[in-house]
Amino acid sequence: MSESSAEAVAAVASATGAAANWRRATGIAGAAIGVVAAGAAAGVAIERLTVGRGMRRKARLALDATGPYGSLRGTPGKAYADDGTELYYEVDDVDPDAVPALGPRRRRLFGRKAPAPVTVVFCHGYCLSQDSWHFQRAALRGVVRTVHWDQRSHGRSGRGVRQVQDGVPVDIEQLGRDLKAVIDATVPEGPIVLVGHSMGGMTVMAFADQFPELIRDRVVAAAFVGTSSGRLGEVNFGLPVAGVNAVRRILPGVLKALGQQAALVEKGRRATADLFAGIIKRYSFASKDVDPAVVRFAERMIEGTPIDVVAEYYPAFDNHDKTEALALFTDMPVLVLAGVQDMVTPSEHSEAIADLLPEAELVLVPDAGHLVMLEHPEVVTDRLADLLTRAGAVPAGANVGGYGSTSSTAQPG
Repeated sequence: MSESSAEAVAAVASATGAAANWRRATGIAGAAIGVVAAGAAAGVAIERLTVGRGMRRKARLALDATGPYGSLRGTPGKAYADDGTELYYEVDDVDPDAVPALGPRRRRLFGRKAPAPVTVVFCHGYCLSQDSWHFQRAALRGVVRTVHWDQRSHGRSGRGVRQVQDGVPVDIEQLGRDLKAVIDATVPEGPIVLVGHSMGGMTVMAFADQFPELIRDRVVAAAFVGTSSGRLGEVNFGLPVAGVNAVRRILPGVLKALGQQAALVEKGRRATADLFAGIIKRYSFASKDVDPAVVRFAERMIEGTPIDVVAEYYPAFDNHDKTEALALFTDMPVLVLAGVQDMVTPSEHSEAIADLLPEAELVLVPDAGHLVMLEHPEVVTDRLADLLTRAGAVPAGANVGGYGSTSSTAQPG
């Protein structure tokens, strides 16, 4: 383990000590949680930042004021999970007269006349929000009906009722049931395309596992972006073996302790914003020339996830195993896409999914990290548009732009 990695691990470990040490350790502990919030693990070595702190602060404020990302809004609504959690969603509708001709799978499922247009349901990842699909949403507006929703305790959705009242950690099965509640509210009939990034892809798998009849009867295509069907406990996040083992031993206890001191830790996260930003960039993007406004957009989403939410979700990933559920997607068009340099859900996990779905299109994007749909939106949008064409959701030759509009004044399609 490098010297800087050892120092970071020691700093996180100190956060589990006596209450008297909390204030001193908060800044470093908050930064460590930033690693988790970015989908990584504590103990990473961070390159020294050379730009002045005041200049970086001014740059963040400027990007917050001018960046259009995440500004697209649709028709809002609320669904309710089986424990009463309020789940926020938005729908971008299209003119029903613009519905394309039926493809062969849709004819088989719905007869000669479909009861409703295809709806594409987007599921976001850990510590993000529905806005993480900004570019794809912009490109598809007016072309196909889409649903964007926030996972429980993320974005505009309510805090998980079971988590708050009963102290029950989140599991992936719960997220699958949450997706069912959203689909019941937004797509009561008609064909569906499911799209999931990272934890969102796991949510789709859990939904399939629990509601296989809905997959067989109504789902006409699926896209799994930067996700995994299991064995996440083996991911090393780019750390040496000793560092990974140390982190795995202490991290559950650290998260539990920090989650109980949420207010103090949030102050620490704000105080260490520069370090936090460096961690996010390292674990979210691989390109050296990624748009700073996009990086800042990702920071804002991740920063918006409270530490107690980070803590209550974390145990779910080691237990995630939905390999068998993938068989339900064998008879439909499927896209499996990942960044080659993704250190959170490595591209090998996407290759494993594609091995189980031999008819799926596997796309590995060079020079791309975990947030590939923000880093290389043109690639993701292009392959997603092709998937929707193959599924009969959009007509061949439809005007789907690579980036789509990022105007802050864009209106729902």
